[in-house]
Formats: sequence, structure tokens, C-alpha cells
Amino acid sequence: MFLSNVKIASTQVAILYIIVAVGFIADKIGLFTEKTAKLCTDLLFYIITPAVIIRSFLDIEYDPQTAKSLFIAMGCGMLMHAISVIINLPLFRKGDKNDSSVLKYGAVFGNCGYMALPLAGAVIGSQGVFYCSAVIMSFQIFSFTYGVYIMAGNSDGDKVKFEYKRLILNPGTIAVAIGLPLFLLNLPMPDIIVKPISYVGSMNTPFAMIVFGTYLANTDFRTLFKNGRIFIAALTKLIALPLIMYGTLRLFGISGDLLTSLTLSASAPSATNTVIFAAKYDRNTGLAAQTVALISFISIITMPVMIALSRI
Repeated sequence: MFLSNVKIASTQVAILYIIVAVGFIADKIGLFTEKTAKLCTDLLFYIITPAVIIRSFLDIEYDPQTAKSLFIAMGCGMLMHAISVIINLPLFRKGDKNDSSVLKYGAVFGNCGYMALPLAGAVIGSQGVFYCSAVIMSFQIFSFTYGVYIMAGNSDGDKVKFEYKRLILNPGTIAVAIGLPLFLLNLPMPDIIVKPISYVGSMNTPFAMIVFGTYLANTDFRTLFKNGRIFIAALTKLIALPLIMYGTLRLFGISGDLLTSLTLSASAPSATNTVIFAAKYDRNTGLAAQTVALISFISIITMPVMIALSRI
């Protein structure tokens, strides 16, 4: 089972980086450059990502038990992100503040969708995919609130005063506010509405990976293994968070498929949004690309280990 999970994780990373390679090559030949990718960031931020969130609600068939399970999993996902925020608060305070924002984002937010969902489907089945989908909803809420908070700032890297309207008036929470009532009210939606949302949302992974590839093409790989702070981010994201989350869930009496799904989600490598948000808020996109790349490769081993632990 362990080797099987390693194979699944490595396959997902390989698929991801084949798409990244398209963006990398496109930048090198001048077909789709980093400058062009930056102009496309708002498309991902304001249109494609909200479509992904709304689609996740539309894809779930409503019944009372499903709704209960959804809110339990979402609550646990919120707890997971709160724990991640807390354990990373004392870290990355020294050094360049702009870089610290990127590293903190990468250490807090994981690639729950692309990495956790396939593993959950392979290890647990449809129930695991359902639980991980609920965690993705909590990810979007935290990402568009706390994530914006740690990334936004002035040119000196100082944090701006958090505006509470960001909690409501942002693409993530607006999309949840649209999608959640549609799920709870079990409103039948015609294909003329569902299909466009689904098609736009399906652009998320390939488009984000191609954009990611352009930033990777402009990264100095000679510094990749010299930045010890990336390894600190990897340690907290891939080992500390899943272990703390596992222990906390055990204390709450959570077990079985829900425990595995949540531990698996907690062990996912840094989210590709690390690069997208870095571009959106004029942070160090090269560092963001390095962080996502290195932590994703390390996760090939760490994720199966955490899955094995959760199944004991």
C-alpha cells in the first residue's frame, strides 16, 4: 500500500510538471512569457477560481446526511488551516519581509485539490474525495482572507491594516456565498448555467500550471537548495502540520475515512496559489516557484507516510 501511494503521488507530481514544462518552454521561446502570465493572473484570481468553488457545490448531491458530513469536514478543514496559521506565526520573521510573505503562504496553504483529491480517491474512494472537497472550500475561505492579508502590503513589505470588508468582498467568499445556498436549497440548475461554470473551472489546473511554468523559467535554480528557509516551510507543511492535525483529530475522537482524508489534506505540498498570489501582490515569484517546486517533490515520500499513519 505504501509503495502504491508513492506511485500515485509521484504520478500526480509528474503530470503537474509536464504541464509546467509547457509554460517553461513557452516562456523560453517567447510564446507565453512571464510578463504575459502576470497579465493573466487576475483571470485566475477573479474568474477561474470562483468557478471552481461554485462547481464544487454543484457537483455534490444534496441529502441531510451529506449536508451534515459536509459541514463537519468543512469545520475540520477550518481547524486545519487555523492550526497551520498558528504554527507558522513565529516563523519567517527575519530576513526580507516580501520573501517571508511568500514562504509563510507556502507553509500554510496546501495543494488540497490536485494532490490530495487523487490520493483520497485511490485510498478511500468517493467518500474520501467528498471530504477533501469540503476541505478545499475551507482552503478558499482562508486563502482569500488570511492569504490576502499576509501577501498584501506596501513596497517595503510591511503589512497593511487588514480591512474586514476583505472577509466578504473577495472572489473566494463570494463564490462560497453563491454555491452554498445552491447546495443547501437543492436547486436544480440547467445545463446552460452549469456547463459554462464547469468549463471555466476546468481551466484552473492547466492554466495555473502553465503560468507557474513561466515563473519557473525565470528562476535561478542555483539558489534552490541554498535557501534554508524553503526547507523550514517544507518541514512545517509536510511534517509538523499533518502530525499535529492527526493528533488533534484523534483527541476529538475522529477516525476512519474522515481522519485519513483530513490527514492527507494536511500533508499536501504548497499550493500553486503561492505563485499566483505572489504575482498578484508583486511578491517574489521566483521564490514562490522554487518553494512550490521543491516542496512538491519532497511530498512524494511524505504524503504516503502520513496516509499510512492515519490508517493504523
